[in-house]
Amino acid sequence: MTVHSSTMTSAVSTSRGILPPAGYGGHDASIDVVSGPLMQSDSEFNDNDNTELYSVSWNQDYGCFAAGTSHGFRIYNCDPFKETFRRDLKSGGFKIVEMLFRCNILALVGSSANAQYPPNKVIIWDDHQSRCIGEFSFRSEVRAVKLRRDRVVVVLEHKIYVYNFMDLKLLHQIETLSNPRGICCLSHHLNTSVLACPGLRRGQVRVEHFGLNMTKLINAHDSKISCLTLTMDGLLLATASMRGTLIRIFNTMDGTRLQEVRRGVDKADIYSIALSPNVQWLAVSSDKGVLPKYFSSEWSFAQLHLPECTPFIAAFGSQNSVIIVGMDGSFHRCSFDPANGGLMVQQECTRFLKTETSAPPS
Repeated sequence: MTVHSSTMTSAVSTSRGILPPAGYGGHDASIDVVSGPLMQSDSEFNDNDNTELYSVSWNQDYGCFAAGTSHGFRIYNCDPFKETFRRDLKSGGFKIVEMLFRCNILALVGSSANAQYPPNKVIIWDDHQSRCIGEFSFRSEVRAVKLRRDRVVVVLEHKIYVYNFMDLKLLHQIETLSNPRGICCLSHHLNTSVLACPGLRRGQVRVEHFGLNMTKLINAHDSKISCLTLTMDGLLLATASMRGTLIRIFNTMDGTRLQEVRRGVDKADIYSIALSPNVQWLAVSSDKGVLPKYFSSEWSFAQLHLPECTPFIAAFGSQNSVIIVGMDGSFHRCSFDPANGGLMVQQECTRFLKTETSAPPS
């Protein structure tokens, strides 16, 4: 199967136009305008054994990733690999750090130990102005936050809220099956606006084409959805279930199943699914290792085995490479042979944070 996808341009203006309306409500969330610098950096914090890694997450083009820690957050560039920014705080850490490409806007959700930002609040942070420009408060814990240039998506265990980015007005509310992992993904092309999330039935995926005002329900698996991802244009969907043996590819416009690849025959916990920019390759990370796949083959084409006790999230880098970030605070870059497959060659392995935590990635 060959699918062509146009290249995305990434340029985002600063947040000075984002002015949340005070007191907007009508659902189980509230939004407050917050002025002034509320997050103060503490230069006394250094790399030490007391810093725990709470989460890791890619930005939208996989060129950077964010790490939420017990002392704040850090931003890393992937190629070349380097830490580009950090904020270390006295008030506590962040369990969710969501980037918006490479711009100055971040969405932050505090950990249970964060005295200033509790886990039921989403902070929209402008790091250019070093201030919080808006807060969403909910009655229950926030499970995930997803950003695109025109939308803020907040995922709770049973509900998803979609807001307009410019004025933070609520646009959509979506009911889901119990979703403690906060499973949700967005397209990122300017001319398509697609959201995928669990539906109200076990194994079902709900796809919202907001630009077309169309909802598509896809019965993807028999067991509950454990992981899903969209192509940048939102036209293809890859899914995995709690069994973790099969990865299925769907057309999001009509819901037809296009292909199925097998990870293995034994049950596995799928941590991440990634599609290559040319939509020829699929990479799956699980508690059985990292398995890139070629779409025309039923079984794994190339493999890399990493510690099975550590959750990893994978993405595609340049020139037939896979980049991997682990909850053990490690970054890996590996290459695979596009003609012959087999074991991948590890080109780079960096320990960016020393930690013993084994919490799942956000």
